[in-house]
Amino acid sequence: MNRRTALRLAPALGLGLPALASAQPAFPDRALRLVIPFTPGGSNDIVGRLIAEGMSARLGKPIVVENRGGAGGLIGNDLVAKAPADGHTLLLAGSGSFLISSLVQPRLPYDPVRDFAPVGYIGAAPNVITVHPSVEARNLADLQRVARAARTPLRFGTPGVGTTGHALGAMIGVVLGVELDAIHYRGTGPSMADAIAGRIDILTNASAPLLPPIAAGQLRPLAIAGRTRSAALPDLSTSVEQGFPDLDSATWYAILTTAGTPPDRIATLHAALNAVLAEPEVRRRLVESGVDEIAPSANPADLTRFLAQDRTRWTQVVERARLRVE
Repeated sequence: MNRRTALRLAPALGLGLPALASAQPAFPDRALRLVIPFTPGGSNDIVGRLIAEGMSARLGKPIVVENRGGAGGLIGNDLVAKAPADGHTLLLAGSGSFLISSLVQPRLPYDPVRDFAPVGYIGAAPNVITVHPSVEARNLADLQRVARAARTPLRFGTPGVGTTGHALGAMIGVVLGVELDAIHYRGTGPSMADAIAGRIDILTNASAPLLPPIAAGQLRPLAIAGRTRSAALPDLSTSVEQGFPDLDSATWYAILTTAGTPPDRIATLHAALNAVLAEPEVRRRLVESGVDEIAPSANPADLTRFLAQDRTRWTQVVERARLRVE
């Protein structure tokens, strides 16, 4: 038996493992891709591209961003769930596209717990509740009064079924005690365009994509949906301050990869992500994009625990708002 034949047989015989291990290519050995499960222009896209740029520099390989919008994030999620488990395919996961969508969709093409491996947590952005200027409301109490007096239900836009915008919009109706109609889009960009045009009345989203139309007077902010004011809109009071504490919602972002990815590769990705989040310039740009709570996790297991806790919280919201996709 020559040496080449012996090496081919070694794995089956349990021999030659140290030599094979040392011959494994460095990771990453080619370009990676980051799947963003929404169309371009929204907060997920803004955060994802910033993180991809930083991680690419740290890993020494390009990271190609793929926008795979549709079905409230399910299309992009499914792509990563079924990718090779080699760490070269990443997912920008969000509270809506990854977690809430799995709670309201009756049939998923993947398992949200078993089919993904956590890489690391990025941070959270407070959601802003806005209206078209034609809606005569400047706070949540005004919106309650206007909605109750309206002849037909006010319309709220969402980036897709099962997104944070969908859940928060439904909760606005529940908490204010008014009837609202949900209008679903394939991402923040299309929903924001219709909100600016006045074809929908209410739009909620993380602050980043809403800041330009707010500054231009095309949308009017009513409240931050949460307990803490936003650094991007410091003068805007919160839903808690306005007397509606149940409207507590934030959009968080995290990086996941395909389940079964080797732990050493996940560790490499996690270290690159945390290094990026430690850079002052990146943190500054994230804050400008509306991500106020930047909190990189100590290890991927922290993200697993966080996801479990947030799933419990959003399950209660989904049940209260009776969110279901038929």
